[in-house]
Amino acid sequence: MVSLSIPQSSPLANYLAHSDEIDSALRRCLKSGWYILGQEVASFEKEFAAYLGIAHAVGVANGTDALYLALRACDVAPGDAVLSVSHTAVATIAAIKLCGATPVFVDIDPATFTMDVGRLEETVKNYRGRFKAIVPVHLYGHPAHMTDIMDVAARYDLRVVEDCAQAHGATWEDRKTATFGDIAAFSFYPTKNLGALGDGGAVVTHDGGLADRVRLLREYGWEERYISKSVGINSRLDELQAAILRVKLRHLDEDNSRRISLARLYTAALTDQERITLPQTASEATHVFHQYVIRVAERDSLRNYLRDRGTGTLVHYPVPVHQQPAYAGCFKLYSPLYETEAAAREILSLPLFPEMTGEQLETVVQQLRAITSVRKRRARSKRKQMITPVTRAAF
Repeated sequence: MVSLSIPQSSPLANYLAHSDEIDSALRRCLKSGWYILGQEVASFEKEFAAYLGIAHAVGVANGTDALYLALRACDVAPGDAVLSVSHTAVATIAAIKLCGATPVFVDIDPATFTMDVGRLEETVKNYRGRFKAIVPVHLYGHPAHMTDIMDVAARYDLRVVEDCAQAHGATWEDRKTATFGDIAAFSFYPTKNLGALGDGGAVVTHDGGLADRVRLLREYGWEERYISKSVGINSRLDELQAAILRVKLRHLDEDNSRRISLARLYTAALTDQERITLPQTASEATHVFHQYVIRVAERDSLRNYLRDRGTGTLVHYPVPVHQQPAYAGCFKLYSPLYETEAAAREILSLPLFPEMTGEQLETVVQQLRAITSVRKRRARSKRKQMITPVTRAAF
Protein backbone atom coordinates (compact mmCIF):
# COMPACT_ATOMS: atom_id res chain seq x y z
CA MET A 1 0.00 0.00 0.00
CA VAL A 2 1.31 3.43 -0.97
CA SER A 3 1.75 5.83 1.94
CA LEU A 4 -0.18 9.06 1.36
CA SER A 5 1.70 12.22 2.22
CA ILE A 6 -1.35 14.32 1.30
CA PRO A 7 -4.63 12.76 2.45
CA GLN A 8 -7.90 13.49 0.71
CA SER A 9 -9.39 14.58 4.05
CA SER A 10 -8.12 14.62 7.64
CA PRO A 11 -10.42 14.47 10.68
CA LEU A 12 -7.26 14.06 12.76
CA ALA A 13 -5.90 17.41 11.59
CA ASN A 14 -9.19 19.06 12.51
CA TYR A 15 -9.11 17.50 15.98
CA LEU A 16 -5.51 18.64 16.53
CA ALA A 17 -6.40 22.18 15.45
CA HIS A 18 -8.99 22.38 18.25
CA SER A 19 -7.65 19.74 20.64
CA ASP A 20 -7.36 21.92 23.73
CA GLU A 21 -11.01 23.00 23.51
CA ILE A 22 -12.22 19.52 22.62
CA ASP A 23 -10.27 17.84 25.41
CA SER A 24 -11.64 20.35 27.90
CA ALA A 25 -15.21 19.75 26.68
CA LEU A 26 -14.76 15.99 26.95
CA ARG A 27 -13.45 16.26 30.51
CA ARG A 28 -16.43 18.41 31.42
CA CYS A 29 -18.78 15.86 29.93
CA LEU A 30 -17.10 12.85 31.51
CA LYS A 31 -17.15 14.43 34.94
CA SER A 32 -20.85 15.29 34.65
CA GLY A 33 -21.89 11.67 35.06
CA TRP A 34 -24.65 12.08 32.43
CA TYR A 35 -23.93 10.53 29.05
CA ILE A 36 -27.22 10.20 27.11
CA LEU A 37 -29.58 13.10 26.23
CA GLY A 38 -28.24 15.47 28.84
CA GLN A 39 -27.16 19.09 28.94
CA GLU A 40 -24.54 18.79 26.19
CA VAL A 41 -27.10 17.53 23.67
CA ALA A 42 -29.68 20.12 24.73
CA SER A 43 -27.11 22.92 24.44
CA PHE A 44 -25.85 21.75 21.06
CA GLU A 45 -29.40 21.51 19.73
CA LYS A 46 -30.06 25.10 20.80
CA GLU A 47 -26.75 26.41 19.44
CA PHE A 48 -27.04 24.59 16.12
CA ALA A 49 -30.60 25.82 15.59
CA ALA A 50 -29.47 29.38 16.32
CA TYR A 51 -26.57 29.05 13.88
CA LEU A 52 -28.93 27.95 11.11
CA GLY A 53 -31.62 30.49 11.99
CA ILE A 54 -34.23 27.80 12.55
CA ALA A 55 -36.53 27.06 15.47
CA HIS A 56 -35.76 23.44 16.35
CA ALA A 57 -32.86 20.97 16.18
CA VAL A 58 -33.03 17.39 17.41
CA GLY A 59 -29.82 15.39 17.86
CA VAL A 60 -29.83 11.79 16.61
CA ALA A 61 -27.32 8.99 16.19
CA ASN A 62 -26.24 9.53 12.57
CA GLY A 63 -27.16 11.14 9.28
CA THR A 64 -29.06 8.15 7.87
CA ASP A 65 -31.28 8.05 10.95
CA ALA A 66 -31.75 11.82 10.68
CA LEU A 67 -33.14 11.49 7.16
CA TYR A 68 -35.25 8.45 8.04
CA LEU A 69 -36.75 10.17 11.09
CA ALA A 70 -37.41 13.35 9.10
CA LEU A 71 -39.30 11.32 6.49
CA ARG A 72 -41.21 9.43 9.20
CA ALA A 73 -42.16 12.71 10.85
CA CYS A 74 -43.66 13.77 7.50
CA ASP A 75 -45.70 10.53 7.45
CA VAL A 76 -43.83 8.98 4.52
CA ALA A 77 -44.98 5.37 4.54
CA PRO A 78 -45.32 2.23 2.39
CA GLY A 79 -47.13 3.02 -0.84
CA ASP A 80 -45.72 6.54 -1.04
CA ALA A 81 -43.24 7.71 -3.68
CA VAL A 82 -40.35 10.06 -2.87
CA LEU A 83 -38.42 12.06 -5.46
CA SER A 84 -34.66 12.25 -5.11
CA VAL A 85 -31.41 11.76 -7.03
CA SER A 86 -29.28 8.73 -7.74
CA HIS A 87 -26.01 10.69 -7.60
CA THR A 88 -25.76 10.76 -3.81
CA ALA A 89 -24.52 8.73 -0.89
CA VAL A 90 -26.56 5.54 -0.70
CA ALA A 91 -27.78 6.66 2.74
CA THR A 92 -30.23 9.06 1.06
CA ILE A 93 -32.04 6.23 -0.67
CA ALA A 94 -31.61 3.80 2.21
CA ALA A 95 -33.59 6.18 4.41
CA ILE A 96 -36.43 6.33 1.86
CA LYS A 97 -36.53 2.53 1.63
CA LEU A 98 -36.49 2.17 5.43
CA CYS A 99 -39.80 4.05 5.41
CA GLY A 100 -41.18 1.51 2.93
CA ALA A 101 -41.50 4.18 0.24
CA THR A 102 -40.43 3.97 -3.40
CA PRO A 103 -37.57 6.20 -4.61
CA VAL A 104 -38.25 7.97 -7.90
CA PHE A 105 -35.04 9.25 -9.44
CA VAL A 106 -34.53 12.62 -11.12
CA ASP A 107 -31.43 13.43 -13.17
CA ILE A 108 -28.90 16.04 -12.04
CA ASP A 109 -27.71 19.39 -13.32
CA PRO A 110 -24.19 18.63 -14.64
CA ALA A 111 -22.88 22.01 -13.47
CA THR A 112 -23.82 21.66 -9.79
CA PHE A 113 -24.40 17.87 -9.44
CA THR A 114 -27.73 18.67 -7.72
CA MET A 115 -31.31 17.91 -8.76
CA ASP A 116 -32.32 19.21 -12.22
CA VAL A 117 -35.48 21.17 -11.42
CA GLY A 118 -36.80 20.93 -14.98
CA ARG A 119 -36.55 17.15 -14.84
CA LEU A 120 -38.16 17.23 -11.40
CA GLU A 121 -41.33 18.87 -12.66
CA GLU A 122 -41.46 16.63 -15.74
CA THR A 123 -41.29 13.59 -13.49
CA VAL A 124 -44.03 14.84 -11.18
CA LYS A 125 -46.31 15.49 -14.16
CA ASN A 126 -45.67 12.07 -15.74
CA TYR A 127 -45.95 9.93 -12.60
CA ARG A 128 -49.37 8.58 -11.69
CA GLY A 129 -48.51 7.23 -8.28
CA ARG A 130 -48.82 8.89 -4.88
CA PHE A 131 -45.98 11.31 -4.37
CA LYS A 132 -45.41 12.36 -0.78
CA ALA A 133 -42.09 14.23 -0.71
CA ILE A 134 -39.02 15.58 -2.48
CA VAL A 135 -35.56 14.94 -1.02
CA PRO A 136 -33.16 17.43 -2.63
CA VAL A 137 -29.52 16.65 -1.87
CA HIS A 138 -27.09 19.52 -1.28
CA LEU A 139 -24.04 17.79 -2.69
CA TYR A 140 -20.31 18.42 -2.21
CA GLY A 141 -21.12 21.65 -0.37
CA HIS A 142 -23.22 23.15 -3.19
CA PRO A 143 -26.91 23.78 -2.40
CA ALA A 144 -29.68 22.40 -4.57
CA HIS A 145 -31.76 25.01 -6.44
CA MET A 146 -34.12 25.46 -3.51
CA THR A 147 -36.26 28.37 -4.72
CA ASP A 148 -37.41 26.44 -7.79
CA ILE A 149 -37.73 23.17 -5.87
CA MET A 150 -39.98 24.85 -3.31
CA ASP A 151 -42.10 26.27 -6.14
CA VAL A 152 -42.61 22.77 -7.57
CA ALA A 153 -43.42 21.40 -4.12
CA ALA A 154 -46.03 24.11 -3.57
CA ARG A 155 -47.71 23.47 -6.93
CA TYR A 156 -48.05 19.74 -6.27
CA ASP A 157 -48.54 19.81 -2.48
CA LEU A 158 -45.37 17.87 -1.67
CA ARG A 159 -43.29 17.81 1.48
CA VAL A 160 -39.64 18.86 1.14
CA VAL A 161 -37.03 17.04 3.23
CA GLU A 162 -33.58 18.57 2.67
CA ASP A 163 -30.54 16.27 2.77
CA CYS A 164 -27.92 18.62 4.22
CA ALA A 165 -25.28 16.02 5.07
CA GLN A 166 -22.66 17.83 2.94
CA ALA A 167 -23.80 21.43 3.28
CA HIS A 168 -23.17 22.72 6.79
CA GLY A 169 -23.19 26.51 6.44
CA ALA A 170 -23.92 26.59 2.70
CA THR A 171 -26.46 29.15 1.50
CA TRP A 172 -28.91 29.66 -1.35
CA GLU A 173 -29.97 33.26 -1.95
CA ASP A 174 -28.38 34.17 1.41
CA ARG A 175 -30.46 31.61 3.33
CA LYS A 176 -28.74 28.63 4.91
CA THR A 177 -29.58 25.18 3.66
CA ALA A 178 -32.09 23.39 5.93
CA THR A 179 -34.26 26.51 6.26
CA PHE A 180 -36.29 26.08 3.03
CA GLY A 181 -38.10 22.76 3.36
CA ASP A 182 -40.50 21.33 5.89
CA ILE A 183 -37.65 19.55 7.65
CA ALA A 184 -33.97 18.76 7.06
CA ALA A 185 -31.35 16.19 8.00
CA PHE A 186 -27.66 16.60 8.84
CA SER A 187 -24.83 14.12 9.26
CA PHE A 188 -21.87 14.80 11.56
CA TYR A 189 -19.67 12.00 10.21
CA PRO A 190 -16.03 12.88 11.00
CA THR A 191 -15.15 14.09 7.49
CA LYS A 192 -18.09 16.52 7.24
CA ASN A 193 -17.60 20.28 7.41
CA LEU A 194 -19.06 19.99 10.92
CA GLY A 195 -17.83 16.58 11.99
CA ALA A 196 -17.97 14.67 15.24
CA LEU A 197 -15.31 12.17 16.29
CA GLY A 198 -17.71 9.33 15.65
CA ASP A 199 -21.24 9.14 14.30
CA GLY A 200 -23.84 11.80 14.87
CA GLY A 201 -26.71 13.57 13.16
CA ALA A 202 -29.52 16.08 13.60
CA VAL A 203 -32.98 16.84 12.30
CA VAL A 204 -33.94 20.53 12.06
CA THR A 205 -37.23 22.24 11.29
CA HIS A 206 -39.28 25.40 11.73
CA ASP A 207 -42.29 23.26 12.68
CA GLY A 208 -42.66 22.50 16.38
CA GLY A 209 -45.02 19.61 15.69
CA LEU A 210 -42.50 17.91 13.39
CA ALA A 211 -39.73 18.44 15.95
CA ASP A 212 -41.85 16.85 18.68
CA ARG A 213 -42.57 13.92 16.38
CA VAL A 214 -38.83 13.37 15.77
CA ARG A 215 -38.08 13.54 19.50
CA LEU A 216 -40.73 10.88 20.05
CA LEU A 217 -39.47 8.62 17.26
CA ARG A 218 -35.75 8.88 18.16
CA GLU A 219 -36.36 7.14 21.50
CA TYR A 220 -38.74 4.22 20.97
CA GLY A 221 -41.79 6.45 20.54
CA TRP A 222 -41.78 7.18 24.28
CA GLU A 223 -44.03 9.99 25.39
CA GLU A 224 -43.32 8.89 28.94
CA ARG A 225 -40.46 6.58 29.81
CA TYR A 226 -41.05 2.93 28.88
CA ILE A 227 -44.45 3.69 27.30
CA SER A 228 -44.29 3.77 23.49
CA LYS A 229 -46.94 5.95 21.89
CA SER A 230 -45.53 5.28 18.40
CA VAL A 231 -43.22 2.69 16.89
CA GLY A 232 -39.85 4.42 17.14
CA ILE A 233 -36.17 3.51 17.16
CA ASN A 234 -33.13 4.10 19.34
CA SER A 235 -31.28 7.00 17.71
CA ARG A 236 -29.77 9.39 20.22
CA LEU A 237 -26.84 11.77 19.82
CA ASP A 238 -24.61 10.98 22.79
CA GLU A 239 -23.28 13.59 25.18
CA LEU A 240 -19.61 13.18 24.23
CA GLN A 241 -20.25 13.81 20.53
CA ALA A 242 -22.49 16.76 21.37
CA ALA A 243 -19.70 18.27 23.48
CA ILE A 244 -17.28 17.90 20.57
CA LEU A 245 -19.77 19.39 18.12
CA ARG A 246 -20.35 22.41 20.34
CA VAL A 247 -16.63 23.20 20.08
CA LYS A 248 -16.45 22.61 16.35
CA LEU A 249 -19.59 24.64 15.65
CA ARG A 250 -17.80 27.72 16.98
CA HIS A 251 -15.14 27.24 14.28
CA LEU A 252 -17.41 26.17 11.40
CA ASP A 253 -17.54 29.49 9.56
CA GLU A 254 -13.77 29.91 9.86
CA ASP A 255 -13.20 26.37 8.57
CA ASN A 256 -15.64 26.91 5.70
CA SER A 257 -13.85 30.13 4.77
CA ARG A 258 -10.60 28.20 4.60
CA ARG A 259 -12.21 25.56 2.37
CA ILE A 260 -13.48 28.28 0.05
CA SER A 261 -10.04 29.91 -0.10
CA LEU A 262 -8.36 26.59 -0.95
CA ALA A 263 -10.97 25.94 -3.64
CA ARG A 264 -10.25 29.33 -5.20
CA LEU A 265 -6.54 28.53 -5.25
CA TYR A 266 -7.23 25.22 -7.01
CA THR A 267 -9.46 26.94 -9.55
CA ALA A 268 -6.99 29.73 -10.27
CA ALA A 269 -4.13 27.26 -10.73
CA LEU A 270 -6.04 24.77 -12.91
CA THR A 271 -8.25 27.02 -15.01
CA ASP A 272 -6.02 26.58 -18.09
CA GLN A 273 -6.11 22.77 -17.94
CA GLU A 274 -8.37 21.87 -20.85
CA ARG A 275 -8.73 18.21 -19.89
CA ILE A 276 -10.05 19.02 -16.42
CA THR A 277 -13.54 20.40 -15.78
CA LEU A 278 -13.51 22.42 -12.58
CA PRO A 279 -16.41 22.79 -10.11
CA GLN A 280 -18.91 25.53 -10.75
CA THR A 281 -20.97 27.61 -8.34
CA ALA A 282 -24.42 28.99 -9.13
CA SER A 283 -24.72 32.75 -8.70
CA GLU A 284 -27.35 32.26 -5.97
CA ALA A 285 -25.17 29.90 -3.94
CA THR A 286 -22.45 29.91 -1.33
CA HIS A 287 -20.51 26.70 -1.99
CA VAL A 288 -18.75 25.49 1.18
CA PHE A 289 -16.66 22.85 -0.64
CA HIS A 290 -17.22 19.76 1.42
CA GLN A 291 -15.43 18.31 -1.60
CA TYR A 292 -13.52 19.89 -4.49
CA VAL A 293 -14.78 17.72 -7.35
CA ILE A 294 -13.26 17.82 -10.81
CA ARG A 295 -14.32 15.93 -13.90
CA VAL A 296 -11.82 14.22 -16.16
CA ALA A 297 -12.32 11.63 -18.90
CA GLU A 298 -9.40 9.43 -17.82
CA ARG A 299 -10.36 9.58 -14.15
CA ASP A 300 -9.03 6.22 -12.96
CA SER A 301 -5.60 6.61 -14.51
CA LEU A 302 -5.31 10.10 -13.05
CA ARG A 303 -6.30 8.80 -9.64
CA ASN A 304 -3.67 6.05 -9.83
CA TYR A 305 -1.03 8.58 -10.92
CA LEU A 306 -1.76 10.80 -7.93
CA ARG A 307 -1.88 7.88 -5.49
CA ASP A 308 1.52 6.64 -6.71
CA ARG A 309 2.90 10.06 -5.80
CA GLY A 310 1.38 10.07 -2.33
CA THR A 311 -1.73 12.14 -3.02
CA GLY A 312 -5.08 10.80 -1.86
CA THR A 313 -8.30 11.22 -3.81
CA LEU A 314 -11.79 9.72 -3.58
CA VAL A 315 -14.68 9.11 -5.97
CA HIS A 316 -18.00 10.33 -4.59
CA TYR A 317 -19.77 8.25 -5.94
CA PRO A 318 -18.53 5.60 -8.39
CA VAL A 319 -21.83 3.74 -8.89
CA PRO A 320 -25.17 5.59 -8.96
CA VAL A 321 -27.70 4.14 -6.54
CA HIS A 322 -30.04 2.98 -9.33
CA GLN A 323 -27.22 0.76 -10.67
CA GLN A 324 -26.41 -0.87 -7.34
CA PRO A 325 -27.51 -4.50 -6.85
CA ALA A 326 -29.35 -3.90 -3.58
CA TYR A 327 -31.69 -1.39 -5.22
CA ALA A 328 -32.40 -3.16 -8.50
CA GLY A 329 -36.12 -3.23 -9.15
CA CYS A 330 -37.15 -1.18 -6.10
CA PHE A 331 -37.20 2.29 -7.67
CA LYS A 332 -39.03 4.14 -10.42
CA LEU A 333 -37.38 5.84 -13.38
CA TYR A 334 -39.32 7.98 -15.84
CA SER A 335 -36.48 9.39 -17.91
CA PRO A 336 -32.85 8.32 -18.47
CA LEU A 337 -30.26 9.50 -15.97
CA TYR A 338 -27.68 10.47 -18.57
CA GLU A 339 -25.99 13.20 -16.53
CA THR A 340 -25.94 11.05 -13.39
CA GLU A 341 -24.25 8.18 -15.20
CA ALA A 342 -21.78 10.44 -17.00
CA ALA A 343 -20.75 12.09 -13.74
CA ALA A 344 -20.08 8.74 -12.09
CA ARG A 345 -17.54 7.92 -14.80
CA GLU A 346 -15.62 11.22 -14.53
CA ILE A 347 -15.74 12.72 -11.03
CA LEU A 348 -12.75 12.88 -8.72
CA SER A 349 -12.53 14.55 -5.30
CA LEU A 350 -9.15 16.22 -4.77
CA PRO A 351 -7.59 16.73 -1.32
CA LEU A 352 -9.32 19.52 0.57
CA PHE A 353 -9.69 20.13 4.31
CA PRO A 354 -9.31 23.29 6.42
CA GLU A 355 -5.87 22.37 7.75
CA MET A 356 -4.44 21.65 4.30
CA THR A 357 -1.40 23.85 3.68
CA GLY A 358 -0.66 25.98 0.66
CA GLU A 359 2.40 23.83 0.01
CA GLN A 360 0.29 20.67 -0.08
CA LEU A 361 -2.14 22.25 -2.51
CA GLU A 362 0.69 23.43 -4.73
CA THR A 363 2.07 19.87 -4.79
CA VAL A 364 -1.28 18.52 -5.96
CA VAL A 365 -1.52 21.23 -8.60
CA GLN A 366 1.97 20.51 -9.92
CA GLN A 367 1.18 16.79 -10.13
CA LEU A 368 -1.99 17.52 -12.08
CA ARG A 369 -0.23 19.93 -14.41
CA ALA A 370 2.59 17.45 -14.97
CA ILE A 371 0.33 14.60 -16.06
CA THR A 372 -1.83 16.79 -18.29
CA SER A 373 1.33 18.15 -19.95
CA VAL A 374 2.54 14.60 -20.62
CA ARG A 375 -0.81 13.71 -22.15
CA LYS A 376 -0.74 16.82 -24.35
CA ARG A 377 2.73 15.90 -25.65
CA ARG A 378 1.60 12.34 -26.33
CA ALA A 379 -1.49 13.59 -28.14
CA ARG A 380 0.60 15.93 -30.31
CA SER A 381 3.06 13.13 -31.07
CA LYS A 382 0.23 10.78 -32.06
CA ARG A 383 -1.27 13.39 -34.39
CA LYS A 384 2.13 13.95 -36.08
CA GLN A 385 2.52 10.22 -36.69
CA MET A 386 -0.83 10.18 -38.47
CA ILE A 387 0.22 12.95 -40.91
CA THR A 388 1.58 11.68 -44.25
CA PRO A 389 4.91 13.05 -45.62
CA VAL A 390 3.02 14.91 -48.39
CA THR A 391 0.73 16.55 -45.87
CA ARG A 392 3.65 17.51 -43.66
CA ALA A 393 5.30 19.22 -46.60
CA ALA A 394 2.16 21.31 -47.04
CA PHE A 395 2.61 22.61 -43.51
